[in-house]
Amino acid sequence: MHKVLIAALSFSRSSHKPRQMLEKAGCELIWNKLGRPFTEEELLEFAPQVDAIIVGVDPITKTVLESTKRLKIIAKHGVGVDNIDLETATRRGIIVTNTPGANENAVADLAMGLILAVAREIPKADRLTKAGEWPRLVGTQIWEKTLGIVGFGRIGKGVARRASGFKMRLLAYDPFIDATDPFAQELGVELTDFEKLLKEADFISIHVPLTPTTTKLFNADTFKKMKPTAFIVNTSRGEVIDEMDLKEAIENGLIAGAALDVYSNEPPKDLAWLNMPRLITTPHIGAYTREANQRMGEMAADAIIKVLRGEKPPYQVNA
Repeated sequence: MHKVLIAALSFSRSSHKPRQMLEKAGCELIWNKLGRPFTEEELLEFAPQVDAIIVGVDPITKTVLESTKRLKIIAKHGVGVDNIDLETATRRGIIVTNTPGANENAVADLAMGLILAVAREIPKADRLTKAGEWPRLVGTQIWEKTLGIVGFGRIGKGVARRASGFKMRLLAYDPFIDATDPFAQELGVELTDFEKLLKEADFISIHVPLTPTTTKLFNADTFKKMKPTAFIVNTSRGEVIDEMDLKEAIENGLIAGAALDVYSNEPPKDLAWLNMPRLITTPHIGAYTREANQRMGEMAADAIIKVLRGEKPPYQVNA
């Protein structure tokens, strides 16, 4: 019987179907019962004895991979694979897959929700009303404002489509997409350079993968180039923003505020700065809708079943 380690905490949470797919294929499932991602040391206890791993943000490092004896596939329950050592996995003949498109609408929905929440201070209004207060909070409308989208892939385009309903002027920066992109032309999105986007956007929504180029892409220098009335929303990866520079930018009035769903450490260890005014936080829930969860689970399970049968899986990300 093949053994599958379910490291991803949200796997099959919204539907029994992904779990049943694996069980029907004769797999023994080993579940993460810690209520948090595994550490490298904890993964070393399981890695040598399993044939497949369904992983969330758990660290699949070189050390973990080199401890494996029968591992054939790592199925990412999501899209970003920056927590997986692809070079070592490839060298050891271990297939890595992900689930592109499964959660794009869920993340785009949340990004748009965070834009509205930070503009109108919705969480603060909720807290104060429940505390018996009746404040007149003066927010910022998003109607016909300028939205800068950094990263114009599936999710970035989804945010653009939603924002078009608010008649927002749409700017996008993505070095891999040019102005002839059909989607951009359809919605009237202006593909522009990073500097212009920083200077003109009233809201910035980040949708880039974590790479050496995008690590701390937003820092003290970039915040100085933004409007003092601008807001930034991040639903991509926490490391894309230098968090201490963001804290200082908000405190010093370089920008108006921010909304974060992702952090450099998850869960965050330094909670003090998360409680600052004009910062809205959510616990990395971008992909957490019932629909997205089921689709991600089905895609991950299908990839594992195919590999264990000796077939080629869809959405393989390494050679």
